[in-house]
Amino acid sequence: MARMRVVVVDDHTLIRQGIVGLLESQPDIEVVGQAGNGQDGIALAAELNPDVVLMDVSMPGISGLAAAKEIKGRRPDVAVLFLTIHDREDYLYQALRAGASGYVLKGADVNDLLAALRSAHRGEVYLSPAVAKALVGDYLRRSRDADPDASSDGLTEREREILLLIAQGRTTAEIAAELVLSPHTVQSHRDHIMTKLDLHSKAALMKYAITKGLIEL
Repeated sequence: MARMRVVVVDDHTLIRQGIVGLLESQPDIEVVGQAGNGQDGIALAAELNPDVVLMDVSMPGISGLAAAKEIKGRRPDVAVLFLTIHDREDYLYQALRAGASGYVLKGADVNDLLAALRSAHRGEVYLSPAVAKALVGDYLRRSRDADPDASSDGLTEREREILLLIAQGRTTAEIAAELVLSPHTVQSHRDHIMTKLDLHSKAALMKYAITKGLIEL
C-alpha cells in the first residue's frame, strides 16, 4: 500500500523538525517536503501534490488560514490539517470554511495527531476533543434558538440528533449504542440525512453546518 505523502509547514524550526521526525517514524507516512511559511507551503503543495498538508495557523507573512484557502483552490484533492496552539472558536470556524480537514491542538497526544492525519487522508474531518466540544456546544445553543425547518432543511428531530453525533466523529456503532438503536437503523437515518442534504461525506456534513449558519463566526 502506498504511504501517505505529507508536507509539514511550521515557522518554528525545532517544532517542524520534531514533527517531521515523528511522522517519518510511521510506516504508512512519508514526509515529502517541509516549509517555514505559508507562501512556501502553497508552492510545495502545488509542486508535490501531497495527500495532506500539516500546517500551523499563525505564521509570518501569509497565515495558515489564507494558505489553506489558496491550496484548496489550486489542489482541491489535497487535504489540509491544522496543528496549532490556538483553541479559539473563530480560528476553528475559519479553518473549516477554508476547507480544512481537521484542527488539532499542539498540546494533544501524539496518537491524536496521527489519527487526524489518517482521517484527513481518508477524506474525513478530525477535531481535537477540546475544540470539538466547543463546536458541538455552539451548535446546540444555536439549534435551540433557530427554527428547525429553516436551519436544517427538513431534517427530523432524530436526524438532527444523529447529524450532531456524526459531526462529533462518532461511528455508526457508537451512535447506535448511545441512542439505543440498531446499527442498521442508524445507517438508514444517515442515508436519509445525506439524501436530504445532498451530501456524501462527514467532511461535507461539517461544512454544511458551517455554511448553513448552524455554526457561525
